[in-house]
Amino acid sequence: MKRRTMQKTLALTLAAVTAAGALAGCGGSGDQAKTDSAAAQESGEAKEAESAQEGTAAESAEGAEITPGAGMSAWEPFEENVTLTIPVYDRGQEGVPAIGENYWESYIQENFADAYNITMKFVPITRSDVLTAYSLLAAGNELPTVLMEYDYPKQAQWVSDGYLTPYDMQEFAEIAPTYYQAMIDNGVMDYTNMGGECYFALAKNPYYDTGYSWVTFYRQDWLTQVGYDAYPETWAEEKEMLLKIKEAGICEYPLGGQMVTGAGVDQNYAFRTFPLDELDWAMYGDFGIPALGNEANRKLVKRENEKFNLGLTDPEYYITDAETAKANFINGKSIMYGSYISSNMDWLNSFYQQNPDADVKVKMQVTTEDPEGGTVPAVRSANPFGMMIGFSSQASEDEIKAAMMYMEWMIQEDTLYTMQWGFEGENYTVGEDGIPASVADYSGEHKQGYNNNQDYWCIVKQGREVGTIEDLIRVNSPQGLPKDFTQEIIDNYYNLRKIADEGWAITDCNFSVAIDSVAEYQATLLSLYTEYRDKLTMCTPEEFDALYDELAQDYADAGFAEIAEERKEAFEAGNSTRLAQ
Repeated sequence: MKRRTMQKTLALTLAAVTAAGALAGCGGSGDQAKTDSAAAQESGEAKEAESAQEGTAAESAEGAEITPGAGMSAWEPFEENVTLTIPVYDRGQEGVPAIGENYWESYIQENFADAYNITMKFVPITRSDVLTAYSLLAAGNELPTVLMEYDYPKQAQWVSDGYLTPYDMQEFAEIAPTYYQAMIDNGVMDYTNMGGECYFALAKNPYYDTGYSWVTFYRQDWLTQVGYDAYPETWAEEKEMLLKIKEAGICEYPLGGQMVTGAGVDQNYAFRTFPLDELDWAMYGDFGIPALGNEANRKLVKRENEKFNLGLTDPEYYITDAETAKANFINGKSIMYGSYISSNMDWLNSFYQQNPDADVKVKMQVTTEDPEGGTVPAVRSANPFGMMIGFSSQASEDEIKAAMMYMEWMIQEDTLYTMQWGFEGENYTVGEDGIPASVADYSGEHKQGYNNNQDYWCIVKQGREVGTIEDLIRVNSPQGLPKDFTQEIIDNYYNLRKIADEGWAITDCNFSVAIDSVAEYQATLLSLYTEYRDKLTMCTPEEFDALYDELAQDYADAGFAEIAEERKEAFEAGNSTRLAQ
């Protein structure tokens, strides 16, 4: 079986000749993608690159077309058995079936793979350290057939590192026409391309600009004890309330806290100055690497320093992991805890067992500006796509074809419904309105994985969809608890919808070229940021500004300045998305 091997040098060459206008899709949505690399096909360099790829994807920039008879009806079993390796996030969650011990993996094998002489293999990927997990697999020549991630910069890095191979969009349309058409319908084709080549297939991300499924729960009974009917909306009022809780002896460190580590920490959207400066947004706005030295980050960290020095944050937050932070909320050591919602939330069950009389509410997203607190009602909007799927450069042609078949099978309506909901009468029931509802305490043989099997079907969709948004929240709200949170979560969704409609939901800048300095410095910078952030949090208020300037310069010298400059060059060359108008 022929290997689609792509060396790093080739990946960098391809990235260097990307389009100088915007992220250009690699075809199939109507208009042909016009790119510099396509225009340069007659040059010797372009011909050499095309030859090196062994014809894998150069022609796909011309667009794709679904032909009659394409798709599952045309599939035949492979002559030789093909191993299809799929990554699955290992989240370390208690109460969910482990990877390799999950009924639904055997379901996929029996209902999809057996018919086509495919052997399924599911590989755990540490959710908290995705980059390291994949780099170790790459070093051992054991990359899964597909590499999946929600963040564009990680995928761009994998292109730069040579982990991914370009693919032929016409071939994809023939093998997976339903998935291909869904990408067109979802308006994500522009994100399939990097360096003039098709690298990515993209899952759907419903309600991407609201992030409604992440919910923060808080102790209203504590607020009531100190005279508050609802959670305050301004920092001055919140600070006063938290200090009253502390002084009343209800909780020693009301805000609790947990270690600041990894990509995505310290999202500073609420501390930015609006209207946004587009160049600043492109250079410093990405949430993957904290922008120590940028003014919005300074404001955010200064707020954390204030919380720490007021005694609102646990002084041992820096050694508190996520599971301990969750346990602290359950045990009455912090006022709030946030997580994604699902019909079965074991930690909320544990909370009510420990605190049967507690009054818990959903903390509403603030929709007003707080001039005194220096914040705005801005939030991070996810990308319009969900999971990004790339095909491994270590995979054979048959393995990549099997992956495309798997994606097409998973996106079929009946398959996706079963994977998301399970079996009627066991995993879910159907009401008179025809809307399914998960059985919260189901623990039988067919128990689903994390968040209703999401880490298996995320290859086609980010979240379950059913009926209206109210119906969807109703079936995804935690079940079997002393309190029904459905209406509060619906109300919070509409708060977030208002924020998005008024232009406060900000999508990060995505680049159509690999930002090579990110691959080179990200791991170092994330480690440094944890160290520097802890120093800045725990220093005295009088020391803060001078120390911040000193550490920001060290951070810049350690590679962040180079990343910002490379982003600037890519932005000014037209190789990025732009701020929504």
